Amino acid sequence: MNDTPNPALPGQEDLNQVIRQHSEWLARQLHAQRESMFPPDAHKTMRKFTSGEAAGLLGINDSYLRKLSLEGKGPSPELTAGNRRLYSVDDLQDLRHLLERTARKPGDYLPGRRDGDHMQIIGVMNFKGGSGKTTTSAHLAQRLALLGYRALAIDLDPQASLTALHGVQPEYDLQEGGTLYDAIRYEDPVPIRSVIRKTYIPGLDLVPGNLELMEFEHDTPRALARGNAGLFFFRVKEALLQVDADYDVVVIDCPPQLGFLTMSALSAATGVLVTIHPEMLDLMSMSQFLRMTADLMDVIAESGADMSHDWMRYLLTRYEPTDAPQNRIVAFLRTLYGDKVLNAPMLKSTAISDAGLTKQTLYEVERGAFTRSTYDRAIESLNAVNDEISELIQKTWGRQ
Repeated sequence: MNDTPNPALPGQEDLNQVIRQHSEWLARQLHAQRESMFPPDAHKTMRKFTSGEAAGLLGINDSYLRKLSLEGKGPSPELTAGNRRLYSVDDLQDLRHLLERTARKPGDYLPGRRDGDHMQIIGVMNFKGGSGKTTTSAHLAQRLALLGYRALAIDLDPQASLTALHGVQPEYDLQEGGTLYDAIRYEDPVPIRSVIRKTYIPGLDLVPGNLELMEFEHDTPRALARGNAGLFFFRVKEALLQVDADYDVVVIDCPPQLGFLTMSALSAATGVLVTIHPEMLDLMSMSQFLRMTADLMDVIAESGADMSHDWMRYLLTRYEPTDAPQNRIVAFLRTLYGDKVLNAPMLKSTAISDAGLTKQTLYEVERGAFTRSTYDRAIESLNAVNDEISELIQKTWGRQ
């Protein structure tokens, strides 16, 4: 019997060669596009906020913000030709600290942890691609930072879309490592601080991801076979303990499959957010996903893991209120799961997808780049979702 592979017949191509060639073509084009938008010496920056936007983020009236400016208190905003005041993200941080000093109660303007509060670790997950998982993670992490939390975003998805959204090109900027894999690998792990990067948003740090994360999926079975994996599902949790004092909230964008990375993230999580696209096929996939997740978590629990958590919620994503079949599924889910489904859904919006074309979140793009009603509808939806999660965090810490 001849075990040598059959050569491709005339007119046929080797699949591996085609895929490799297409991968290289795409990588070169994406790199060229990135360099045209962001030259090698350029860095992403956050846009400035109007006085109305700044006041909304701070939770004060625009008139009071104007009064502070006229009295020379806090940072001096940029004045446009039309005499509009614009505030940078650094200005917002300075104003938070100024306002907190005279706040009626602690945490009005700096909502993060106090003595006795534990760090919130939110795992954002779904088994099926296209559920809005990365979009959710990115907007949640950025919104929490803009609201005054000290946030860390971790890209645990080897596809690394969260990383790209924050101006890091996985194929080119992480050739020497620099992902969470370096901190959780079995041989010579590095301190997690060595893979944390500052972003262009004060209060938001990033642990980027790339395909190297898949090494953990390959290493773990070998380590288990050799008997030196230990409690592998604690590796993410143990890495995060090293920076426990540095952050209020960690947002983990989990891989879209139930592997060792996802199990480790679930074991670390204090809160779990499952994104659901309200379509029947997605619902059927989620049914299988939840069953498999429960079976795997049973195994982990039997090994000694504490699977208790502060909260678990379902988030409806890419929701179209005028779609009758979607509405039926939403009603079904709310009847089935009650308050486990977040009140606020994330609406389907061309504004969110169009912003993604330039590797930006909706919080980063100017309102003028879209039809005003389209932008306002999308941003209100995102803020409602993220602020509801912020309320969950506050309740976990015993605050209303």
